[in-house]
Formats: sequence, structure tokens, C-alpha cells
Amino acid sequence: MSMPDREAVELFLQEASERLQYLREYVSVLQEVEPRREDLERLYIAAHNLTGTSASYGYPRFSEVAAKLAHVFQYALNATLGDDLHGPLTEFLSDGISVLETDLLEISDTGEESVEDIVAFKERYRFAFPAEPAPLNYGQQRITDQAIEQHAQDAHEEESTGSYFDALPSDDEVADEILEFFQPEAEEHLQVVSDCLISLEGNNNPEEVNRLFRAIHTVKGSAAQVGLKRLGAIAHRVEDLIGRLRDGEIEPSAAVVDLCLASVDVLKKTLHRQWADESEMRAEVDSLLGRIAEFAPPEEEELEATQPVVEEVKAAANGSAAQAPAMTRKPGKPSAGAAAKSVRIALERLDRMMNTVGELVINRTRMVGRVAELEKLVDTLGFSKERLQGKVSEFQEKYEFNRISNSPRAPATWNPSTTPQRLTSAAAGDTSFWSDFSELEMDRYDDVNILSRSMSEISADVNEVLTQLEGFIGRVEGDIDEFTKLAHHLQDEFTAARMVPIGTLYSRLSRAVRDAATSAAKQVELDLAGSETELDNSIIQQISDPLVHLVRNSVAHGIENADARRAAGKSEAGKVSLRAYHRGNHIYIEVEDDGGGIDYDRVRQSAIERGLVSPETADRLTDRDFREMLFHPGFSTAPAKTELAGRGVGLDVVRANLNLLNGEIDIQSTRGHGTKFTLKVPLTLIISPALFVRCGGTSFALPLAVVEEIRRLRADEIEDVGGKLLTKVRDVVTEVIRLDSYLGLPPLEPINGYFRMVVANAGSRQIGLVVEEVIGKDEIVIKNLGEYLRRVKLFPGTTIAPDGSLILLIDLNRMVATEPSERRTLQATPTAARIFAPGSAAVARGTIPAEAIDRVEHERVVVVADDSISVRKFVGRMLEKNGYRVKLAADGLEAAELVAQHGCHLVITDLEMPRMTGYELMVQLRQSPTTRRIPVMVVTSRAGAKHRDRAIKEGAAAFLTKPVQEDQLLAAVEQLIGTEATRPVVPVA
Repeated sequence: MSMPDREAVELFLQEASERLQYLREYVSVLQEVEPRREDLERLYIAAHNLTGTSASYGYPRFSEVAAKLAHVFQYALNATLGDDLHGPLTEFLSDGISVLETDLLEISDTGEESVEDIVAFKERYRFAFPAEPAPLNYGQQRITDQAIEQHAQDAHEEESTGSYFDALPSDDEVADEILEFFQPEAEEHLQVVSDCLISLEGNNNPEEVNRLFRAIHTVKGSAAQVGLKRLGAIAHRVEDLIGRLRDGEIEPSAAVVDLCLASVDVLKKTLHRQWADESEMRAEVDSLLGRIAEFAPPEEEELEATQPVVEEVKAAANGSAAQAPAMTRKPGKPSAGAAAKSVRIALERLDRMMNTVGELVINRTRMVGRVAELEKLVDTLGFSKERLQGKVSEFQEKYEFNRISNSPRAPATWNPSTTPQRLTSAAAGDTSFWSDFSELEMDRYDDVNILSRSMSEISADVNEVLTQLEGFIGRVEGDIDEFTKLAHHLQDEFTAARMVPIGTLYSRLSRAVRDAATSAAKQVELDLAGSETELDNSIIQQISDPLVHLVRNSVAHGIENADARRAAGKSEAGKVSLRAYHRGNHIYIEVEDDGGGIDYDRVRQSAIERGLVSPETADRLTDRDFREMLFHPGFSTAPAKTELAGRGVGLDVVRANLNLLNGEIDIQSTRGHGTKFTLKVPLTLIISPALFVRCGGTSFALPLAVVEEIRRLRADEIEDVGGKLLTKVRDVVTEVIRLDSYLGLPPLEPINGYFRMVVANAGSRQIGLVVEEVIGKDEIVIKNLGEYLRRVKLFPGTTIAPDGSLILLIDLNRMVATEPSERRTLQATPTAARIFAPGSAAVARGTIPAEAIDRVEHERVVVVADDSISVRKFVGRMLEKNGYRVKLAADGLEAAELVAQHGCHLVITDLEMPRMTGYELMVQLRQSPTTRRIPVMVVTSRAGAKHRDRAIKEGAAAFLTKPVQEDQLLAAVEQLIGTEATRPVVPVA
């Protein structure tokens, strides 16, 4: 095997090993009662990819077994496998994965397949490998005139049925690897088609028409080339229509543009295989091609179209042997053209690479922390060096330089003849030699002198080491600076790779505005600016739905009808403007209309009707309060439900999506002139700058983007007004939040009479956060807190400190929106309310006899668990209107937590929910003695006897089918827990 081939096979082995491991781990989902469709799709994709890649690399037996596994998963997607999955089918899947793993090892060792194992596997599971009829292969088969006539007759019969769909050719078998490359390319061209159609409606530009024709022509040709012949045939008819548009035979009227846009929708659904079944596809395609035929009738070319088909069949029959080698591509030898320019990378892999860059930033922070520790050690060493030098100097002055004897000595005469004898005597320890010299004439070196010299040399050595260490730290800091620059550059490159222009959304928004205007019978112009502004692809995907809702909202609620605009002196055509621009680390997106603005009177009336505020309270609310009320769940000012408005699913969803992105939304409105929504979203979510603060012994991080300034604050500058702490910052009244009291930390004391305060913008107001110390700023990698802490909304994430500890990130918007528990108003129970009601003092004194006091009925608490927020709200309001206290849960796990913490009298649950299903919830409730007696009512859209029997088996006391009627639900609830819950089975909080 050549080196390029071997390298390619290594890639195949690695990919196949990963997919087999995935199949091994997740094949058990087939044994679940209701396996999720997305899990089955992933299993099918993994097996199907193994089928295609192994066949392309020349391993047919591997491909055959993998194809059978893919068939099982595909069957499970579209049909029920049955209750008994523990027999031959389960063994077949397990053994099939095992034989593929064995075959893969054999390929890795010898390059050949394990034929014996696969043959034995097929022999054991004959039911999965039925004998196929012999292929009809007659070699060089001749195409007779009779066959030509028969083909033409069949084509004529297809047309006579009146179904355009039947006349379309069937698709070839297309490998997933080809689709992975073709689908993004086709999406880009279809996006160009949509953009050109939107621009053509207002301006018939020949350049746009030519661009439109080229794009649909490319889709047609590419689809036919890869084997998606049905898609190519539909695109061919759309090309005929656009060709007439290009030739001037028809005008780009609204009807033509509508037809072309509908064609794009059909092509996209066909491209991504999003049809529910073939009957739906038949109906849609027949309708579309019939409408196209009205503008561009098909030409009479059945027989002419038959001839190329016959020639193609002849060529296939005559040259099949010659074409077979040409269609076989050797692995490891990709074409040099396209690969040299670009390569496609899965977004998941890019996310993993970006996370790796984030870990790089964390390690860089740790390195900086280690260098800081080293610098502290250098400072300590320097201090010790100074002490050592001081002690050496003191020792020398005391013992070395003050040893001169005060006793006078007689001057000695020098005798050269005795010098050798004296030196020898001195070496032997005789001190009489020194008697000839005074201490000034010759130094004395005793043990004290030698110790002093040694200490001086040690001090010099320490000084030299310290100098070298300081130089080393300087060089390390320089290296860290370079490392930081490299990490930032790498981060910028990966961020840029994830960045896409927001203009990719503009086509969808244009279509949404156009459809909304058509539905509302209004004339609307759309002005788009800043299409080149780039932001993270994941953020683009998450803000697309909020933006679509906002532009539809502008058309439905903002733009007036033509008569109202004429009466107001405006043009009949309304205008919706969408602008995007970059500022700092955020992207700002503005959606503005020139309509009538927010009708605050209607907002006030709607709020009163929905019971959100009382009429007296509503009169005291400001315009800002009413704008904030628009974000209340289920709120709508529309007088009636339409396709565009009145359904109560609106700005609350927009804000919820933005909160997930750490974004903000602001509303500005002027009566009679229009409304502007401003969205603020970060450039990226993975790495962001933060300000570190400390309160007590705990450190926290604040998003640096919202921090305005850091200042000192005197204790007497804080005023307590109505339970809120206020101060003035640059003549602006600012609410002060003490982090110690908010989080229950040890109380802070002012340092020299001052607190440290971080001034930040939270939502649309300014706050001051009092902390003990501001540590500094740095870039952080935000990590998720995990599934178990998902309900701790105040801390959206955490980061890792240089010492390995965790630093929590504080969500200031959440901090301002929610009061701490000690300041939150508690809802009183009827018993608690009666204790403090008028006349309660007389009861307390005993003036009123106990027999005269009406007995207080216990509240009946119902937990409603459903993953649909609309169902939860609907059922909850029905129960609350009839005197029940309702607690809502988004899934079974949250419901179990509510029951365990607060107790209840009844649980109403759906069956299909994330994290914990209704079946699992009932099982968990039955396992605990304290919750075993709580009745459970199942409300689900699954009306089959199988689901009902399983629910009754798990302990359900009642079973209702959606949509449930109010009287039916209340009757079932009253039957289970009665009109009064006198003895709750668990303590109810």
C-alpha cells in the first residue's frame, strides 16, 4: 500500500472507530418506550456514514453490514419496532457492531477484511440478509425501437395523469459526504435567489435578473451532477420561469415574485429532505409546477427528451465496463484544485478549537499568577539579603575593625636574618612572630576574621543570584507577553472564523416583512443598513427568531393602515428600518418603524383586563413602566388573534433569548412617530473581559462591558429611602447594592471612612455595587455551572482563577430584577392572612368565642409539569381561577424538586418531557414514603391505549388527553382531591 493510500486508510479507520463507539454507546435508545427522534437520526447518520465511507474505500462487506444497521435505524424513524426488542433484533444490532469492530481491526492489521467472520454473521442472521434475485445483466443489451416507443408511451401516460410529480426523475443514491458539501453550496445559491427576488420587486434591474438566472442555473446543474435529479428537475422548471423573466416575456410582478419565493421554499425542503412523506411532497410540487406552467408552459419535447435518455442508457450499457474504473476514486488522492483554497470545518469542531483557545487563556492566567508568586519570593529574598548585609557590616565593625589593642607597644627593630625562622614558627602556631608588628602594620586572621570574610562572600553571592533571578523574571514576563499576544491573535483568528455578516439574516427578514405586509394588507418599505457587520455564528442563529418577531411586530402593531397614515399626513407606505453596527465588544441592532408608536392607553387597558395591575395602580405608572409591561409573558395589545398578533407570545420570548446571550433590549417610542427597539448582544460568548472584585474572602467577576467607573464612596453619602440605598454619582441618582448584605456575606467596614463602589449599567438604569476590593481586570473563559446548578440564575457561569479556585460571574441584570430573599414580599396563606385581618385582636384576646370563627379551608396545592410553557400557563390559570394554588415545573425533574421541597396535594404531568419523563416522575414519587400517596393526573397528547396502560401501571390516578376542556379538568381534579384538602400528605409550603 502506498503512503498516500495508507494515510487515507488511517483517516478511515479513525473515523469508523469513532462512529462504531458512538453506535455501541447509544444503540440502547431503541429499547426506550418513546425514543427521541433526534437520537434515532444520529444513529442512522452514523451507520449511513459508515456505509458510504467504507464502500468508497473499497470494503464492501463492511459496507453491507453497516447498511443493514442503518436500515434498522431508518425503519425506527418512520415506524414502530414493537414491544419485544430483546430477541433476535437486539442481538443482531449488538453482534453487527461487534463484527464491524472485528473487521476494522483486521483492516488495520492486514489491510484486508475478515471474510469468515462476516460470512458467519450473515449465516446466523439470515432474516436480515434475504436471498436476492439474480440481477438482470445481459451484457451488451440492445435498445430497440420498441423500447423507445414504450418509453415515449410511458412518458405520455405520466403526463395524462395530470401529475407533474410523477414525471419527475427519481434521485440516485447520494452519499452523505457529497451532501455535506453540496447542501451548503446550494443554500448559498438559493440565498442569492431570495436576495435577488426581494430586490427585483421594487426595481427591475437586468443585472439582478442575470444574477438570479445564474444562481438557479447553478443549482439545477449541480443537483443533477450529484444525483439529486428530482431537485434538478424542479430547479429546471424554475429556471424556465426566470428565463422568461430575463427575456422580458413576463414582468417581475408580485405574483411572479411570490411564485419564485415559493419555489425557493420547495427547493429547500427538497434539498434537506424535510417533507413529512411523499404525499405531502407530491401535493406541494404538483401545485408549484402547475403555477409555474401558467407563466412558463412546458414545451412539447417529450420525444426529444426521450432520445437523450435512450442514448444515455445505450452509453451505460455499452460502456459500463469502461466507466466502472473511472468512477472509482482511490482514497488519499484528493483533487488539488479545491483543497488548496479552502476546507470545510464542522461548527462543533470549531467550537472545540475555540474552547481550547479558552483553556490557553486560562493557562496564561495561571502562568501570570505563578510569576507573581515568584516575584513575591524575589522580594522576600531581597529583604533577607538586606538583613544579611546589615548583619555582616555590623559584625565586621564590631569584631574585625575594632581589634586594635589599646595597650602601647615598644617599637621593634627589624632583623632580616630571623624572618624564615619566624614564618616557620607562625605556620606552626607560634604567635611570637606577631609581636614584632603592630595591628596596624599587619592584619590578624583568626576564626572571627575568616567567618566575617565568608559571610561577606555569601552576601555577594546572594546578591548576584538575586540580580540574575530578577533578570530571569523579566525575560519570563517578556515571554508571557509574547504568549499573551499569540493567544489573543489565535483567539481573534478563531473568532473571525466563526464570524458571519449579519446580512445573511437580512434576506429572511426581508421575506418576513414582505409576508407580514401582505397578510396585514399594508404597504411597507424595508431599509437595511450595516449588512457587513459581523458577529458570532451561534449568536446569529439565536437572534434570528427575535429579529423576525420584531420586524413582524413592527408591521402588525407599529405601521398603521393606509387610511390612518393619510389622515396623519404620512405616506401610504410605511417604513421599517433595520440597522446593525459595532461598538466596543458588542453589536447593536436597531429595528425602527415610522408608525403610530406605542399606544399607552391600550397597554394600560390590556394590563387591567389581564389582572396585572389594578386601575388605581395603573394610573400611577409611568410610560417606562408600561414599556416594561410589554415584556410580561402572554401580554398582547391586539384586539383579536390573527396570524401576526394577539397570541401572547411576543416580547417576553425575545427578552428571554437575549438574556441567554447576556444581551439587552431597549424600547424607545414617540406617539405618532414610531417605535425603536435596540438589541445589544456580545460579539462572542466564549471569551469576554471581566472585572474581578472581592467581598470578604470570596472573589467575583463582573462583565467589564457594563462597568462605567470605579470610585470611593463615603458612608454618609448613602441614604436609605424606602428600604432602598441611594446615592448620587455625577448628579445621577444611583441605587446602591451592598454585595455583602445581598449575598449574606460578612458585613463590610469602610476603610478610612470610604467604601469601594463599582458603577455599572444594569438594564436601563445605573447601579452602584459596594465591594471590599477591586482586584483588576482580565479576559476570562466562561464555564457553565452544570445541570445541578441551572436554577441559580444570579450566576450565569464561572471562571477559573490562577490558583485553580472558581470565581463566580454575577449577572447584574438578574441582581437588579430580583430582590434578595429578606426583602422579597411573601405571599400569605389564608390562615396567616386571617391572623392579621381586622378583628384579629379580639380573637386573640378571647372576646370572640372560637365557635363563632369560620374554619379556614386549607389551600390545595397543585404541581403542573409540562415542557410547553403555553400549556403550563393555560392549565395553571384554570386552576388558579378556581381557588387552587399552582406551582409550575418545566419537566419531571423540576416537578420532583418542587414536591420534595414544598409538597403538594396533586401532580398534573405530561408524559414527554426533557430530563425526566412523566413515567419516570411517577416512579420516583412512588419510591418515597412521603410522596407515595400523592395522586398523579396525566394530561398528554398521546391518546393510545399503550400509553394509557403504561401510565395506569406506573400509578396514574387519572388520564386526560390534550386539548383538555376546563370543566373536564376541574371535575377530574375535584374527584381526586375534593373541594378541600384537609390533610395534605406532605407538608405544604
